Amino acid sequence: MPHDKVRVELGRRSYNIEIGEQLLDKAVFYKTEHRKVLIVADANTAPLYMSKVTAGLTASGATVHSFVIEPGEQHKTFATVEKICCAAVKAGLDRRSLMVALGGGVTGDLTGFAAAVYMRGIGFIQVPTSLLAMVDSSVGGKTGADLPEGKNLVGAFHQPEQVIIDIGTLDTLPPEELRNGTAEVIKYGVIMDSELFAQLETVNCRISREIIARCCGLKARIVAEDETEGGIRAILNYGHTFGHAVELLSNFQLSHGCAIAVGMAMAGQLAVAAGLWDESDNKRQQRLLETAGLPVRVSGFKPADIWAAMGRDKKKSVNKLTLVVPVAIGKVELHNDLDKTMILEVIGSCCD
Repeated sequence: MPHDKVRVELGRRSYNIEIGEQLLDKAVFYKTEHRKVLIVADANTAPLYMSKVTAGLTASGATVHSFVIEPGEQHKTFATVEKICCAAVKAGLDRRSLMVALGGGVTGDLTGFAAAVYMRGIGFIQVPTSLLAMVDSSVGGKTGADLPEGKNLVGAFHQPEQVIIDIGTLDTLPPEELRNGTAEVIKYGVIMDSELFAQLETVNCRISREIIARCCGLKARIVAEDETEGGIRAILNYGHTFGHAVELLSNFQLSHGCAIAVGMAMAGQLAVAAGLWDESDNKRQQRLLETAGLPVRVSGFKPADIWAAMGRDKKKSVNKLTLVVPVAIGKVELHNDLDKTMILEVIGSCCD
């Protein structure tokens, strides 16, 4: 069965993103022959796909070991990274070996971080099984873990050798996880692809292989231009500064996708208040988020607490908070000069 291929162009570290159906049933793993491999999956994903990935890697000539971690953002910690590295030692992984991240964004971030620091860096492959990981976290080499003070405050840029996206894994994904990923899909439409945004409106946010491949292509283009977020890659953080703050304050009871949707709603409201965005476009964004079943408001939080949590965001520099705000469907700008009082009022308008 044919599948899509997206190339992430990074010179000698370039890699392919394979996107299609039944890819986990095929030996599509590259350059794994005679290498030891540690597959890392959480306790929810391992029973579903560990055997398939093990078979594919074995057929590709690898010696395969596996390690299961606890699921959930609350386990995205240094302690879990240490456990993965200890499992790698036990499996006898050396500098030629590989780790394979099988699962959602938490598993991918943790496994990538472990691969970045184990023996000062070994290769890894991303096998995302959630929509959010497929269109966002598996592509681009951002890896990391959380601290009690904030999300992803430790980590490394470490590119995978390959990304394998079997969209059949979405069939086993709970509806709330599909919604989480759809928030990131909508984000791509707002920040850089008005045609994608219009397509999502037309299909009522039904996700297809074509849409997933399009999102991967958009992210690949940004990563190739700005691998370590020194410039344009920062636009991918649209909604995230607000959203990460809300997510942290909820003690991760609010899912990442829902938090980012609220963050996008706040950013949209802020752009209107600052005279940067038409209210009609803001309403289009809000309608699309609601069509996807995502929230545009949050309850139980004080605007001042959200502001304080935003101040701990890792994207803050020189004591200024840079926010990504939309100026048109398909175009955003970075601003670090917006009035604090206005920002607090906008946060309050999105809080019950």
